[in-house]
Amino acid sequence: MCGIVGIVGQRPAASILIEGLKRLEYRGYDSAGIATLVNGHIDRRRAEGKIINLDKRLLDAPLAGTTGIGHTRWATHGVPSEANAHPHANGQVAVVHNGIIENYQELKAELTAEGAVFESQTDTEVIVHLLSHYLAKGEAPIQAARSAIGRLHGAFALAIIFAGENDLMIGARRGSPLALGYGDGEMFLGSDALALAPLTRRIAYLEEGDMAVLHAGSVQLFDEAGRPVTRKVQETQGVATDFGKGNFPHFMLKEIYEQPTVIGDCLRGFLAPDTGEITLPDLPFDLAAIPRATIVACGTSFNAGLVARYWLERIARLAVDIDVASEFRYRDAPLPQGGLAIFISQSGETADTLAAMRHAKLHGQHTLAVVNVAESSMAREADAVLLTHAGPEIGVASTKAFTTQLTVLAALTLAMARARKTIDAATESQLSTAIAEVPERAAEVLNHDAAIKTLAGEVVDATTILYLGRGTGFPIALEGALKLKELSYIHAEGFAAGEMKHGPIALIDKTVPIIVVAPSDSFFDKTASNMQEVIARGGRVIFLSDAAGIAKLGSMAAATIEIPTVDPFVAPILYTIPVQLLAYHVAVLKGTDVDQPRNLAKSVTVE
Repeated sequence: MCGIVGIVGQRPAASILIEGLKRLEYRGYDSAGIATLVNGHIDRRRAEGKIINLDKRLLDAPLAGTTGIGHTRWATHGVPSEANAHPHANGQVAVVHNGIIENYQELKAELTAEGAVFESQTDTEVIVHLLSHYLAKGEAPIQAARSAIGRLHGAFALAIIFAGENDLMIGARRGSPLALGYGDGEMFLGSDALALAPLTRRIAYLEEGDMAVLHAGSVQLFDEAGRPVTRKVQETQGVATDFGKGNFPHFMLKEIYEQPTVIGDCLRGFLAPDTGEITLPDLPFDLAAIPRATIVACGTSFNAGLVARYWLERIARLAVDIDVASEFRYRDAPLPQGGLAIFISQSGETADTLAAMRHAKLHGQHTLAVVNVAESSMAREADAVLLTHAGPEIGVASTKAFTTQLTVLAALTLAMARARKTIDAATESQLSTAIAEVPERAAEVLNHDAAIKTLAGEVVDATTILYLGRGTGFPIALEGALKLKELSYIHAEGFAAGEMKHGPIALIDKTVPIIVVAPSDSFFDKTASNMQEVIARGGRVIFLSDAAGIAKLGSMAAATIEIPTVDPFVAPILYTIPVQLLAYHVAVLKGTDVDQPRNLAKSVTVE
């Protein structure tokens, strides 16, 4: 969600901060701002809306200085406005903040009683006045920061600068990620490595409770108890890419078209080239001894987990629970000792999912993270990690991250089935071959883009669109509806097709398009019956199936999209692509912001 970038160095800071913020746009935001130290004084520029508005502000009123902080804000406390935009500052300090200060009302009342005057609706501003409170008591900046941070409850990543301290910046994290960048005579802070990619590849990640004291040529790190610590400095890989759209009008469409390639990249980590066998890296637990699995995720990643539940239960014969991360801890369900808890997240920083992981570890679970970012908090804290290798995903609505998550989870399923001896060698070979063919089949699905664009024109004026599926098609129906809601703001729902007659069928009339996900699998005949129920009530069906399915039922549908015939095991990966394309083209026709839909953030780092 919110993005932070900071620099203590020798070069003019403003342009560096702006470029860093532009690389954080993919996280989602509604305002932006920067602050620098100009002759020892804090000066700042802020603007509601896109960074281009901040750029214009800086053209009219440039900022000098070689030390500064920048921020893209996604509103939590207070409406999107210039007054609520970060950095928050007074004459003494300036602060940017990701996260939520849970005790800000208590702190605000205390500080107001002392005479502090608040100018925004945000929780962040209490940090500014709290720092000033400790400075007024005679504490030096580093100690004032330590004292103030000790009073904060909640999740945060902070970057702080002080008037008169041109060679000082404080960074701190609790619950929200923050990275250090090591330059040549300069130091950087960023929410992630992408923000710092043009500046340095030498990165260290602050750990929970860390505070960093940055100078132009050095950094000191302290843990939550104030003890000096060191953190591993690593060379980041592949983040200095030019994140342009190429010949595509939007990042989302570019990322949809990258799926055959990134699925192949993902598979290379699991597919033995000599035998064609799916293998996993060495795990610190025995898959055969796992009594039960629990899958925890949010949003699109949760839908990937739903597919994995079908796979693990049917193929590996492993009982699986699944929960949305925001509910998992609070249900406090009993967890079997030695169970496996699987956490799925594109960023590896999703606050609810990370908290759920820590809860599971406390309750004796082996933890496995399926993430796209090797240096993320989940990757560092889990017992084991399976990387999706999707590459940076800039569009807020996830596409290639989802299909690579499915690819990883399919590989995990085969490894689990082999370990538990629930499939024979012939079946394993058949399913491994099916996975290996997915990149080529995915490229074939993309050939339907023009037809799907035409279909988008036929449904763009609908006020409600329903998606139906059974088996692994049900999670894809959920994902299709989620994508459409995210991008076009049309109300959409995904249902298990068999549930239609238990209530949702009341929504059907001739104005409601129905997207039916129906590969030729063991559920096909049941799905066909549900589809006929919908058609009998006037629903306009767009039918996604393979050649055999379309031959049986295509004549009944208003439109069809033929998906390559594949083993049902891998069908959900392929059937995802057309629902992504449909959502994309509808959104383009609606004129919405495809890459940064309203109210959404790429990485949700607050609960």
